This record gives sequence, C-alpha cells and structure tokens, in this order.
Amino acid sequence: MRVGIIGVGEIGRAIVTGLYAGDGAPPEVVLSPRGARTAAELASLHKGVEVCADNQEVVDRSEVVIVAVRRQDRHEALAGLTVPRDKVVVNVMAGVANDDLRQLLATDAALVRAIPLPSVRERRSVTVTFPAHPVTDALFEQLGGAQPVADEAAFNAYSALTGTLTAHLSYLATLTEWAAGQGIAAGDADRYIRSLFQGVGRALGDESRTLHQLAADHETPKGNNERIRTTWFDTANSDALKRALDGLLADL
Repeated sequence: MRVGIIGVGEIGRAIVTGLYAGDGAPPEVVLSPRGARTAAELASLHKGVEVCADNQEVVDRSEVVIVAVRRQDRHEALAGLTVPRDKVVVNVMAGVANDDLRQLLATDAALVRAIPLPSVRERRSVTVTFPAHPVTDALFEQLGGAQPVADEAAFNAYSALTGTLTAHLSYLATLTEWAAGQGIAAGDADRYIRSLFQGVGRALGDESRTLHQLAADHETPKGNNERIRTTWFDTANSDALKRALDGLLADL
C-alpha cells in the first residue's frame, strides 16, 4: 500500500514517524510539497518516503490519501484535484465534515474522518474514525489502534475532547509555577511534577478500574487530594468545563 499525505505539518510528521517506527515493512509514503521543510526532512530520514511536485501527484501515486491541511487552507490546497473513486481519502481536518469534503473534491471515493494525535509517532494513540473502513482502520491499528464510531455526531464529540489536551498541560505548568513561588527551584519543580503525573498516566493503563475508581484509589478520606478536588475542582468548576465542551462541540 502507498500512503499519500497532503499537508505535512505536525500530524503528517507524526504519522510518517509512526509508520516507520515498527519492525515490519512500512508502506511507501508520498508527501505533498506543502510543509516543504518537514517533507524534505522526512524524505531524508526514511528510504521509502518521497516528496511529490504537487498535490495531484500525491493523489495519483497513492491508494490512501490523508488530507492534513488546516481547515482554513482546504480550498486553496484541494481545489481542482481529481480524486478517482478507487482511492480512500482520510480526512483529518478538524471541523470539516465528510459531506463538505466530498463537495469540495467532487469525488465518489471513500471518505473517512480520523483524529490521529501526535502520539501516533510512538504508536501509542487510539485514533477515532468514521465511518469504519478496513483499509484505514488497519492503517491506524499500526499506530496504536483504531476506534470506529457509529456516526458523525459521536465523532465530533470525540473531536471536542481532544481540545482539552493543552488545558491539562497548562494545569501542570500552573502547579510548577506555584511550587516555584514557594521557593523551589523551577527545574526541580518541573522534574517533580512530570514524575508525579507520569505515574498517574501509567495507572490509566489499568482498564479494570473506572476513572472514578482510579481517583478514589488515589485519595484518602479527608486527605490532601480530597481537599483539592472538593475545594477547587468542585461542581461549579466541573459544570464550567462541560459548558466549554458544549460550545466547542457546537462549533465543530
């Protein structure tokens, strides 16, 4: 199988890196000239990766075409492309429905939406897809797993959840800043916070316990964790987060 990628940014780089991270023979990959520096770097690192002259060449040489341009750039990047019906097009543009992409491309090819995250580079990310398709689901199984969903409404809900990632990292950064304000060296605080939450992250691998159970298992009644959870992440805070997700979902 030959995979083409139109739009070689962070996600395009992560997909290529992940495909070439395993022990088996990776697929051939052809890249668009968009994101020229990244595309050239990937081609220099991996023998089976080539950079095409334009986006039409990417389509012509690929069986699976991953569209990874920014939503606002899609008209410029995709206008005028001819996509035969025997291709499979993977739409990783946030907020662009398959019906919209089909109209733009004027194609009868199979269209699949997907949410690959940067951690596909390490083959550790479950990728949500819609609709299920044997070719694309097999591709993302190589990169950490595929999770097909039943409809586009569910897909958009998963897409909204990905909008919480940097808020989580900013939360950790705030903890580090608070510690530095208590006189702890910034480097020491950073190292400790990373270690603390990497340990919690590993606990997430235990799928025999629900997330609420994991929280309870890390908490002592009337202890420090319960105090912060109930005084800071209280019902009002939780409801505010859900309202923010509702607003993001409406936009998607």
